[in-house]
Amino acid sequence: MGECEDAEEYRCWEELLPDALGLIFRNLPLQEVLTVLPRVCKSWGRVVAGPYCWQEIDIEEWSQQQSKPEQIGRMVELLVSRSGGSCRRISVSGLPCDPLLSFIGDHARALRALEIPRSEISDSIVETVAPRLSNVTFLDISSCTKIGARALEAFGKHCKSLVGLRRVMHPIDLADKECQHDEAHAIACSMPKLRHLEMGYMLITTEAVAEILGQCRELKFLDLRGCWAVDDKSLRERHPGLRVLGPRVEDCYENSYWEECSDYSDDVSSIYSWEFMDDVDGYYAVGSDDEAIWDDGQGLDLENLEVRFYGGGFSESFAGFDWPPSP
Repeated sequence: MGECEDAEEYRCWEELLPDALGLIFRNLPLQEVLTVLPRVCKSWGRVVAGPYCWQEIDIEEWSQQQSKPEQIGRMVELLVSRSGGSCRRISVSGLPCDPLLSFIGDHARALRALEIPRSEISDSIVETVAPRLSNVTFLDISSCTKIGARALEAFGKHCKSLVGLRRVMHPIDLADKECQHDEAHAIACSMPKLRHLEMGYMLITTEAVAEILGQCRELKFLDLRGCWAVDDKSLRERHPGLRVLGPRVEDCYENSYWEECSDYSDDVSSIYSWEFMDDVDGYYAVGSDDEAIWDDGQGLDLENLEVRFYGGGFSESFAGFDWPPSP
């Protein structure tokens, strides 16, 4: 760092307020925040170890790449603990077990946005934890196949300020289901303040959607891509002010939910970058818990790598959810 040559004109980086440093560090890749910044100086190490960097925890892309569920669990516990109860947004894919949702409920009661697609959580744990998540305004439980109407009703009952719900499914998720009208009914009865609703590929009919629209009078946007049994024409005629996407999949819709509905959209706009470095060996110190999370000993098997692209393209919001039209 060196000494400040002119204390009157320049201020040392290590002397910046922790809150200001936290805002700056949030623009760096999380791997660097955890493994590089603490070695720069003690003051930076204290900022990284404290709550200043962790009011928003976005590890969805990283978690999608993990082959060991315990790595996801360790990362969630580490970062939520560091937030000191001040975390307002958590985005992680594939929570591997019920206890992790309970951990979030116990240690992140100021949470406003909970994004946990493809998680292995159950109806029973949601019914237990939902009362502790009363401040949540946006919820993403896409492709969470072990929950249903009970969980949706619990979230709606206890998250009184919920204005955004993402419940996008994959056709494979619903292979053994006949319909999801009970989930639509739970949304209609328990989430009257919804303004943004995504129900892509859910097994619902026009009548189920009409029930939601009859109860959720503030709804402005409705994503019905892949809901082939829904007559969107009649819905548009009856609700001319409603923006409806689908059921036909024509293009990738860039979600701008946080710009429209969030109380703190300026904060959410600066999400973490997840560009991993090619050569990371120099950043690891033997015995560091933070760094052990990154080193799972897994390499990429290029010979057996299979890549599939769905829909009109990928975006940060919808990567993995733009599925092809029904045969």
